[in-house]
Amino acid sequence: MSTFRFQALRKATDRKPVHVEELDRKSAIFGSNVFGDKAMRQFLTPEAYKAVKAAAEGVKIDRKIADYIALGMKEWALSKGVTHYTHWFQPLTGTTAEKHDAFFETFPDGSDPVEKFGGSQLVQQEPDASSFPNGGIRNTFEARGYTAWDPTSPAFIFGTTLCIPTVFVSYTGEALDNKTPLLRALHAIDSAAIDVARYFDKNVKRVTPTLGWEQEYFLVDSALAASRPDLLATGRTLLGHTAAKGQQLDDHYFGSIPTRVLTYMRDLENECMLLGIPVKTRHNEVAPNQFELAPIFEETNLAVDHNSLLMDVMQKVAERHDFKVLFHEKPFKGVNGSGKHNNWSLATDTGINLLSPGKTPMSNLQFLTFFINTIKAVHDNEELLRASIASASNDHRLGANEAPPAIISVFIGQQLTKVLAELEGVSQGKLSPEEKTDLKLNVVGKLPDVLLDNTDRNRTSPFAFTGNKFEFRAVGSSANCAVSMTTLNTIVAKQLKDFKIEVDALIEKKDLKKDEAIFNVLREYIKQTKTILFEGDGYSDAWEKEAKKRGLSNHKTTPQALKAKVSKKAIELFGEMGVMNHVEVESRYEIELEEYVKKIQIEGRVLGDIARNHVVPTAIRYQNVLIENVKGLKEIFGKDFEKIAKEQISLIKEISEHIEGINTKVEKMTEERKKANALTSTEKMADAYCDKVKPYFEEIRYHADKLELLVDDELWTLTKYRELLFTK
Repeated sequence: MSTFRFQALRKATDRKPVHVEELDRKSAIFGSNVFGDKAMRQFLTPEAYKAVKAAAEGVKIDRKIADYIALGMKEWALSKGVTHYTHWFQPLTGTTAEKHDAFFETFPDGSDPVEKFGGSQLVQQEPDASSFPNGGIRNTFEARGYTAWDPTSPAFIFGTTLCIPTVFVSYTGEALDNKTPLLRALHAIDSAAIDVARYFDKNVKRVTPTLGWEQEYFLVDSALAASRPDLLATGRTLLGHTAAKGQQLDDHYFGSIPTRVLTYMRDLENECMLLGIPVKTRHNEVAPNQFELAPIFEETNLAVDHNSLLMDVMQKVAERHDFKVLFHEKPFKGVNGSGKHNNWSLATDTGINLLSPGKTPMSNLQFLTFFINTIKAVHDNEELLRASIASASNDHRLGANEAPPAIISVFIGQQLTKVLAELEGVSQGKLSPEEKTDLKLNVVGKLPDVLLDNTDRNRTSPFAFTGNKFEFRAVGSSANCAVSMTTLNTIVAKQLKDFKIEVDALIEKKDLKKDEAIFNVLREYIKQTKTILFEGDGYSDAWEKEAKKRGLSNHKTTPQALKAKVSKKAIELFGEMGVMNHVEVESRYEIELEEYVKKIQIEGRVLGDIARNHVVPTAIRYQNVLIENVKGLKEIFGKDFEKIAKEQISLIKEISEHIEGINTKVEKMTEERKKANALTSTEKMADAYCDKVKPYFEEIRYHADKLELLVDDELWTLTKYRELLFTK
């Protein structure tokens, strides 16, 4: 097997960069494979075009019009060499799904076959729902489910397939995907934010949440990845001693991009441009062989679709370049893991970013209103927000030295902290003329100047304000953005709804003017939310102790964190906002627990296999070499051999201890796994895997990694960290 490792290394070092042609200027090719505005104007009738645009605003499409839309979409696709179509959706597996059908129809009378695609195929299809996770919504024998076209996200061509973004629901109407609750949450925040925005501008007709994700990832040569069973099966290295050189020199971050990687990035960007994914930034990240790309902000639903599509495209393009893309949050021990920072804001149809200060006191009061309400939403729902980013893989990253802690807090910077402190001093009830003037001119009126110098960032904060948006940094690199964005938009929608009720009550019952009522409510929110604000080092032990005093949750594991999803408060929240009913909420809890169990179960099995079938036999083989050496020394030196062979004997004993440690721990882990599998409650099973099975992983790894340092490098079968991370 060591031969396989060295063959992989030879392959990787002999690779040459793949030649990549620049197709054209990015602006010229952008969206070429998207059925967007330009294509629709060309291939649709005016009536059909208007129907699609209206559908994006929530107007239902007539089935007859759907036939015309399907005809135009088909003709456009065929003109680009497309042969198949698919309803492209995002089931609760965390990945995307597709079933391809040909634009091809035959007739019983033997007449010539035709390319056919009608409104019924566009609007709705019926994939088998029984094989997707449903959390008890459907019985296995109740297989029917439906994908339904989402006209707010344009169809696109990938390869020779027309992909139609859809929602996925059960026969009884419950959401079986990540997109449906997201669309409902976006509708909820649009409605709630419009009502509040109209305090400041009566012309606002729509408020759109925007999202800019930052995708971090590792690239490993495909041959090297194939030589690591743990990487292939789990996405991370379950064993492996850290390399002597890691990231301690800080020489990789923003460094010169390796040639092979750069050609991969160029190829990827070409595909992204064709698909209308507006990627703009690329660079080396902190860890060796770690990189990042980020797009221009988009409407949240489209941004989520684009990120899900991007992850598929990245894997496919990587195959052309002999790379394996790793999205796991912590594929390598001892170096930084990967996140997917979600930059979130709210934009009006009048062209205003509601989280960006303006030039007038009124626009700044609007900014403060949405800014403080967002903080209040996070404060009141920090456990639910933590649950939205919980996963077995993200557990490895949260709280490590490169990621935010599992404690949710908000960073706003010293300047804005001072602004809130001044607002906190507002008198209760009506404001004096002097107080109004002071607030409008000296506090609210100077916000742009204040923020001009407030350029510092706190990378240890899981939820940070960064000038004109909030950055949810705790989202994992492998996650579907829809889950965290559904939660964030729902809690902010609920908060804005409550805010309006409070403000209107003060105006009607206390006879306060609008500005006075807003200031009064914001003042109370500032007082109530102080515990969630934190400006210091989120990595420190002192913050853990301080957060506990403040009453903030610190759920370090997924089974702990997920419980917030099915609390009475969460079920009522999602129900009230029309995002998910209790069945949909509870099903997702069940699915995520099952996923956690399966991932830890798979890791345990793979770890036991590698430890016993790779590490132990290799160690024994080397130990036998040492034993033969000691025997030879004894024959030559007689009774003095123990002194001469002292190091070899010590090494033989040390290897035996680690072999015994591995075998003992693997047996104990296997027994705990059997006990966990016998449990009937998914919740108890998840707790057992977390508390009883998973702790053995590090203990087994300790012995295996020690053996890696002791055994002859020529015999070691597993590709090492220095090779995985530094082979370009």
